Amino acid sequence: MFVGGGTIFGPRPRDYSFKLNKKVKALARQSAYAVKAKAEKISVIDSIALEAPRTKDYIQFLNDLNLTGRKTLLILPDTNINVVLSSRNVQKAKVTTASQVNTYDLMNADQLLISEEALSTIQTLFEK
Repeated sequence: MFVGGGTIFGPRPRDYSFKLNKKVKALARQSAYAVKAKAEKISVIDSIALEAPRTKDYIQFLNDLNLTGRKTLLILPDTNINVVLSSRNVQKAKVTTASQVNTYDLMNADQLLISEEALSTIQTLFEK
């Protein structure tokens, strides 16, 4: 039918995803927090409030904590648009919420910055 013949069982895209149980994911997150706590790589901050989305203000915040040039993960209780917009242009800096943090981000960061409100949210997630 086709010039040169047809391909019967041609290549098909393969799905490499797999299911991981919720309890296993939660246990991995708990272990990641424990590893960072044991290495003293967690800092609890009062809060961060930026009036406007300016990268310079976020860089100054990191300079005040002596974290310039290190991979940081800032965990907030809920989304603060000014902080997110200020940090997205800074290399090695990531901002997430307490309910959306994942194990890879925890282990990839050199220093965790957790706000006090987010700390209570994390504790309630551990109790589940």
